[in-house]
Amino acid sequence: MTNLYEKLGLFYLGRDIDKETQEASDALTLLKNKNFTTHAAIIGMTGSGKTGLGIGLIEEAAIDNIPSILIDPKGDMGNLLLTDPTFNPKNFEPWVKDEAQNKNEDVATYAAKIATMWQKGIKRDHQDETRVAKLHKVEKTIYTPGSSSGISLNILGSLQAPPQEVLNDADTFASYLKSTVSSLLSLIKIEADPVSSKEYLLIAQILANKWTAGENLSLEELIGAVIAPYFDKIGVLPLESFYPQDKRFSLATKFNAIIASPTFSAWLQGEDLDIQKLLYDENGKAKIAILSIAHLSDEERMFFVTILLNKYIAWMRRQSGTSALKAILYMDEIYGYFPPSKNPPSKEPMMLLLKQARAFGTGVVLSTQNPVDLDYKGLSNIGTWFIGRLQTSQDIERVIDGLGGKVGASYSKSEIKELLANLQKRTFFLKSAHLDDIRVFSTRWV
Repeated sequence: MTNLYEKLGLFYLGRDIDKETQEASDALTLLKNKNFTTHAAIIGMTGSGKTGLGIGLIEEAAIDNIPSILIDPKGDMGNLLLTDPTFNPKNFEPWVKDEAQNKNEDVATYAAKIATMWQKGIKRDHQDETRVAKLHKVEKTIYTPGSSSGISLNILGSLQAPPQEVLNDADTFASYLKSTVSSLLSLIKIEADPVSSKEYLLIAQILANKWTAGENLSLEELIGAVIAPYFDKIGVLPLESFYPQDKRFSLATKFNAIIASPTFSAWLQGEDLDIQKLLYDENGKAKIAILSIAHLSDEERMFFVTILLNKYIAWMRRQSGTSALKAILYMDEIYGYFPPSKNPPSKEPMMLLLKQARAFGTGVVLSTQNPVDLDYKGLSNIGTWFIGRLQTSQDIERVIDGLGGKVGASYSKSEIKELLANLQKRTFFLKSAHLDDIRVFSTRWV
């Protein structure tokens, strides 16, 4: 059974819930992996099991040799590294030590209990050691930008010019430039209006001039260019009238404070932020890259996420078109990065990905606790919805309204409302543009 659905390019996510008994049946919840090129959203309150569903989805992709980049604002996705086809309790001990101590249990005994539970859970859900071994072989890495606690990433070494594919597309380049400038300014706590902000217009012109000439820029060089730009006009206005040198020096001082910070060196250490290398090893095998940013400040997180999304877009535009699923970009807890009523730097590149990524075989998966965390314009570009337990009746109403149109042949709207109000942990309501009807399923063991 397992070999069959893996040969057919299907993701095994769990088991269907029987409508009459509300128990997990023997019918497997299988989705074609190529359906994820139209993107997916996972919505559910804390404790709903959405992280487990996300991990299961990434595991399925890895088994199919489809790579993933995970943006992990809370540090919840590291469990992907815990795969042991031998189920040796010794290998579980480092992971369960704190939990065992909290329960006043011997670590070795508790690890043995957990290992046995995992082995039984895997087999109960139609999986085996061979499948776990296949997943175990996939290279998985936790990256920690701005920190040496994991694998470091060099974020600020160079504000690299985007590839020609981006430069040649006016709309994509404008979005790339806008989000980069906005994220740089957010790093020094400036919320800039792209139309009227002097800080924004100055930095945008510096970057645009350099990038269109095919030149990269370091943060140090940017500071120098802010103080003494290599142009004397912004638009038709003289530079000194529009933005006098003393004001420019003040802006440069704020960026200089970042470089002078004791933590700055960590932003320059480690591997380059190279999307191709994050996704594939030197032999072309798929990898799982977990970008853990829980340790960063809000401004640093926003800066990093925006730079990453732009790098991803630049990589994507270099790929050939395909209808197959080529890669997954997963973001756990999207709150604050893609809101309906504000425009943080990360919003525009995320919207661009939702609109364009399908043509390049890239799927975007967004996870959140609350449906209001997602921009309503972006929702129309998401083809598959996984909805778990929600916190309030208002959240349920919002989800039902968001589903729109025909909700399915097997369930009326009132039944859906009742169903959503009574979902159990690890149980999800599934609506997809690729399915004829609604499904309710319990997630598989991860």
